[in-house]
Amino acid sequence: MKEFLEKVYKGKQEEFYKEVEQKLLNEEKAFIITANPEILMVGNKDKEFDKILLDKNTTIIPDGIGVIKGAKMFGINIPGRITGVDLTLELIKLCDKYKKSMYLFGSTKEVISKMKILIEQKYSGVKLLGTQNGYVENKQEVMEDIKLKKPDVVLVALGVPKQERIIYNNLQDFEKGIFVGIGGSFDVISGSKKRAPKIFIKLNLEWLYRIAFSPSRWKRFYEGNIKYIFKIKKEIKEEKKKGKNR
Repeated sequence: MKEFLEKVYKGKQEEFYKEVEQKLLNEEKAFIITANPEILMVGNKDKEFDKILLDKNTTIIPDGIGVIKGAKMFGINIPGRITGVDLTLELIKLCDKYKKSMYLFGSTKEVISKMKILIEQKYSGVKLLGTQNGYVENKQEVMEDIKLKKPDVVLVALGVPKQERIIYNNLQDFEKGIFVGIGGSFDVISGSKKRAPKIFIKLNLEWLYRIAFSPSRWKRFYEGNIKYIFKIKKEIKEEKKKGKNR
């Protein structure tokens, strides 16, 4: 777990947005993973996903407060969260400002339709090259369409780890583009799902709000967050043991 946390972006949100803006203007390529403890636990269990997280061309940002707290247990300082929802909105605004192109892939037919309407009405500067829901049978065909259209930003909402895998497996075929696996961000931005009240966001308690209104998340929370803390404590204990034996 420490290896993942050492790789997480250590700057402030504003600094990261400036870096993303420069990459967009310079037509560079970037693959951003919005990490919470659940995502890091997938990497811990899955060798293929481990490779994706640790690839030198992958940027990991701290979406969940658990990532920041976990890093702190190892003595790693991360100044604050950079959430997938906020990053998605920032990218839409940047594309609107600079008349850049975008492709939306994932979520349900209804949600992706709402996203299309929202962007066309509120962010008319965005060149929306395509939208496709995540329930199509052949997802690779969608990626081939994206390759042909060469958008500046590609937002993929297929859930973890599907969205990261499909981006990673096709990334080498693109010369430019900012690619982000954004999970449920379309749901929130489109208004299909309500985001936690501002007080919960400010106190880094969005996870608590989500669980309170969706008890089925308890199992996911246990698997992705409680086990994550136990894993970190185990690694720290092993590190100390190795230190004593030297």
